[in-house]
Amino acid sequence: MATAFVNGRVLVDDGFRDDLAVVVEDDRILALEPARGLRAAADPIDLGGHWLVPGFIDVQVNGGGGVLFNDAPTLQTLRRIGAAHRRYGTTGFLPTLISDDAATMRAAIAAVDAAIDAGVPGVLGIHLEGPYIAPARRGAHDAAKFRALDDAELELVCSLRHGVTVLTLAPDQVPPARVRELAARGVIVCIGHTEADYAQARAALDAGARGFTHLYNAMSPLQGRAPGVVGAALEDRASWCGLIVDGHHVHPASLRVALAAKPRGKLLLVTDAMPPVGADTDTYELAGVAIRCRDGRCETPDGVLAGSALDMASAVRNTVATLGVPLEDALRMASTWPAEFLGIAAERGRIAAGLRADLVELDGDLRVVRCWCGARAGD
Repeated sequence: MATAFVNGRVLVDDGFRDDLAVVVEDDRILALEPARGLRAAADPIDLGGHWLVPGFIDVQVNGGGGVLFNDAPTLQTLRRIGAAHRRYGTTGFLPTLISDDAATMRAAIAAVDAAIDAGVPGVLGIHLEGPYIAPARRGAHDAAKFRALDDAELELVCSLRHGVTVLTLAPDQVPPARVRELAARGVIVCIGHTEADYAQARAALDAGARGFTHLYNAMSPLQGRAPGVVGAALEDRASWCGLIVDGHHVHPASLRVALAAKPRGKLLLVTDAMPPVGADTDTYELAGVAIRCRDGRCETPDGVLAGSALDMASAVRNTVATLGVPLEDALRMASTWPAEFLGIAAERGRIAAGLRADLVELDGDLRVVRCWCGARAGD
């Protein structure tokens, strides 16, 4: 029997509508129908006037639910991370592996393949953040894990059988020819953790790089006579940029500059989330270093940022409240545009007939009330 979501403010392609019912069957959106003419056969779910929006898609999730993907790259870990983030409206995510050795990378890739085979809700692929990055911009990454992207490493990066692979690399460490090979084999290359100059960043874009990992953080800045990676990112019209809108990683003024510079649809909300998201803990270890989270800021004993305690619902609220972005665009930064970046917009990221029924109910304060992954509540 079909189910119909009724009495809600529904975000569709042309904005919010309060006169529509969203009819779903199995795991798909069957139709958007006028609420008054709703078919009698549909079992109604009353939204009580709340918002109904597309499920959030987070392309950078290191951990959650008290666990870190690097520490235990297993199917069980992915289930736990996904469940933690669904509490905050994330129905699709890329488990993100911070720079690590080849054996851990291999295990992480195998775990993601197994998760997708098993239908673990939300797992869309993998994000390999390093290890082909610059020591000078390592952040909290373990420089002992860094190495060259040789032929064997390239085969490892390209070995995922299911889903999407995103690779963050530094153009000052990886030449354009390698970027071109990766892009030709379907890997989405992002620039990040890099000391590259503008010309090197531009060469990587020309070779097929498609995005920038956590814009402004861990990359050469924009200056008058040295545009750097930030300058290349803001100038380029085709690439996507991830933004961590948590009040710690980037000043709101810098984020507003990015919003003014980039075309609409090219900025994505990401969390860079760590184990505290969805867990009653404020400490964890990263590469043997103790990390403490205070007032939402995760940092090493030396004060270096080490991921975040941000969830996607909070990222949306912050984007509206601190940056003045219209609600519908803030929601698209968390759903529609990440789906376009990953090349899965025909399946996810919008409320439209034929797409997966990944849906989130938000109350008037933009807090998650309920979440449906493939039309299954809480799954």
